[in-house]
Amino acid sequence: MHIVSLVLWIATALGGSVLLGRWLQKGGMRQQSINVTRFPSTLILGHFLLAATGLVLWIIYVINDNHTIAWIAFGLIVVVALLGFTMFARWLQGRRQLATAGAGSAEQPAERPAEQSFPLAVVYGHGLLGAATLVLVLLTAAEVLS
Repeated sequence: MHIVSLVLWIATALGGSVLLGRWLQKGGMRQQSINVTRFPSTLILGHFLLAATGLVLWIIYVINDNHTIAWIAFGLIVVVALLGFTMFARWLQGRRQLATAGAGSAEQPAERPAEQSFPLAVVYGHGLLGAATLVLVLLTAAEVLS
């Protein structure tokens, strides 16, 4: 199952790369200075860097079968999942606010937050794959699945 976990982790990372690329392309970093985005750069970059580090550790685990490394990767993916859930909650809140603001009303921001351009399927797919990866990594590290 360590290979299945690896494949899921890579698929999740690909979805995350699409989201990060879209956020950067739509001006997410620039929007930090004018308080348009709900995603602080530390949240986005922390999520990305910890996930990438965990993935590298998981690859090392798959190659070397070192269970200590597997547990460290699991700890990282737990933190990554918490950061991801935080971003998902902020994203949902922003979507609701944009949906309830009337077209052209004073409540509508002059500039649309970068994260509101995310494709729905990618957001939900990334989250579901991430959750499945978390569970499989736990079960594999605990040697429930071999």
